[in-house]
Amino acid sequence: MGDQRPWYDAAFEAGYLELYPHRDLAAARAEVAGLVARGVGGPVLDLGCGSGRHLLALRERGLDAVGLDRSRALLERAPACLAGRLARGDFRALPFRARSFRSVLSLFSSFGYFDDAGNARVLSEIARVLAPDGLTVLDLMNPERVRATLVPETCTRRSGIELFEERALESGGKRVVKNVLVRAADGSERSWREDVRLYESGELAELLPAAGLSLLRIEGDFDGRSFESGSARQIVWARRTSA
Repeated sequence: MGDQRPWYDAAFEAGYLELYPHRDLAAARAEVAGLVARGVGGPVLDLGCGSGRHLLALRERGLDAVGLDRSRALLERAPACLAGRLARGDFRALPFRARSFRSVLSLFSSFGYFDDAGNARVLSEIARVLAPDGLTVLDLMNPERVRATLVPETCTRRSGIELFEERALESGGKRVVKNVLVRAADGSERSWREDVRLYESGELAELLPAAGLSLLRIEGDFDGRSFESGSARQIVWARRTSA
């Protein structure tokens, strides 16, 4: 039998970071700079912080920032300077008091891991831990771009590692799935399946208010450019309603 854990537990294990070296601190610094310039401030929660590259960039800018992730393996890869600023937990039940943060960030497609009810619960938890009028930023895939540019299969080789990826759309195009196989130089293999919900702008406009969040704007990238059908990202800005 294969790995029976939820895909997000099976995927984010030791070795995951080496598969995507372009997701580095330099990129995180540039992305954080754009977010801070347009309103993100502390205290801030980096939700789905992984090994802490965005969290480190936030703290370098002097913000009071903490990070949360479910993956123990990724948290253990965080820099020593982030000790005491990291927590392990589930996005659907955040281990923080209500109204604890001025900003909550969910970066690099870390929203949409669950079924619709679970994703709605994540939004409700974000709203709960935000101070009144606090900001949340969701960095999502652009569904139209994903559907137009999806590459069914790729094979990447680097540093003795072979990375095989198969991609497909499911649930009427509402979810993008990826089957991943990693073969190490010694011949050992590890595989998992990723499964993320794609959200249209119109869906978000309905989903956010139900969680206590008001949609402010949607941008096409971290530099604030307009959101269009071909935009690289779907950067969603929302505010907690004053209640």
